[in-house]
Amino acid sequence: MWADEAALDAATRRLDEWESSLADRAARARDLSARTQALTGTARSADGLIEVTVDQTGALADLRLDERTRQHSAAHTARQILATTRAARVDLLRQLTKATTQALGDDPAARAIVESHRRRLDPDQGPPDAGR
Repeated sequence: MWADEAALDAATRRLDEWESSLADRAARARDLSARTQALTGTARSADGLIEVTVDQTGALADLRLDERTRQHSAAHTARQILATTRAARVDLLRQLTKATTQALGDDPAARAIVESHRRRLDPDQGPPDAGR
């Protein structure tokens, strides 16, 4: 089937390189998964009365309210909690973006992963180029 040994050797080398590339990508993906499982995002309100931590999915993991929040209305405190939670998700997105870029580089798969995180964690934002 092969015209000569050189063509067979070249085909074998290409297959070996492809297999090695796939193994490398799989290892980097496992590393990224392990790194992102431990990430959290944290933010504090401007007045320092509210601190929010979200887990790797963006869900509320911890909420700390200073006793001085009692001096504000419940509606004000609720708005502050929501705003601080959004800021914690932005912090998480920044960390996820950094980890993804470090693990996978700037390739289409990395950009797709980052965009997926962005849509999940910051749904009010438009597409990446929307405001430009």
